[in-house]
Amino acid sequence: MLEALGIPPYAESVYRALLAAPGRTVAQLAGELRRSERATRRSVTELEEVGLVSRLPGRPVRLLATRPDTAVDLLVARRRRELGELQRNARTLAATLSTGRQPDELLEILTGRQAIAERFGQLVRGCERELLVFDRPPYAADVTPSEEGVTARLHEQVVVRGIYAPESLEYPGALAAARRAAANGEQSRVHPQVPMKLALADRAVALLPIALDDQVDSALVIRPCALLDALVSLFELLWQQAAPLLPRPAQDRPSCSDLGLLTLLAAGVKDEAIARQLGVSPRTVTRRVAELLDELGARTRFQAGILAQRRGWLPDPEAHGRRE
Repeated sequence: MLEALGIPPYAESVYRALLAAPGRTVAQLAGELRRSERATRRSVTELEEVGLVSRLPGRPVRLLATRPDTAVDLLVARRRRELGELQRNARTLAATLSTGRQPDELLEILTGRQAIAERFGQLVRGCERELLVFDRPPYAADVTPSEEGVTARLHEQVVVRGIYAPESLEYPGALAAARRAAANGEQSRVHPQVPMKLALADRAVALLPIALDDQVDSALVIRPCALLDALVSLFELLWQQAAPLLPRPAQDRPSCSDLGLLTLLAAGVKDEAIARQLGVSPRTVTRRVAELLDELGARTRFQAGILAQRRGWLPDPEAHGRRE
């Protein structure tokens, strides 16, 4: 009777035996039914999980069967839940298929640095309206051709928004390249916690490296699906939190080298990397940081960033966001 509701035959035999003689132990049931205690204990566990058997207080453990009418109601309710879940899953699958694309068409795996670099170039060239980028190392493509490709799209009125990780600005010439991009029209910001590399074209296709190590040897091409929507939402969230890369005009702005120093400090770049970017020694960086702290009246680098922002030396993220 209970097999139709998902209860195996031997488990049903255990249930019937307990109905006939409540309070039996597993050992007693095994002896009566001539099966091993292990098999009987497994069946008892199955019956307990669906609410057909309960334990009486005391030792040894004695078992009590649920009334048959209540037991069948419990099993019917459970089966209805399972069938309801099956129906919901079937609708979800049908919705996926109704787009006219199979699931394996939504994701494509690329292997090899050359294949990834070529696909990034295709993505940039094929972008018509908006290109969104998380910039952080390692890089699969040479920086110069990639920069030239993005600049060409800027000149063709494609909106480019880039969020830079602090470590991406540690490469020699990286800060200058980021400033060139911003000067060419890229909307550039810096965020201390860029989670991965990412390129999104027209919110319709994304290129996402699979591994986050020192090599970019594989990547995913993602087409319209829930994952792509989540990546777009992540970009917009970090964009709101990020700080603009270029400072806004100010009457008492310091020298270009000090602006570069403040920008790198605000991005969280380490002194050694700042020294490489600015072409000076780490000792010079340490000395100039101390002078800027003294000039601003700040006790810490964090406080210096706040005070520099108030003076207009560094951009205010909220004000910048209102202008864009």
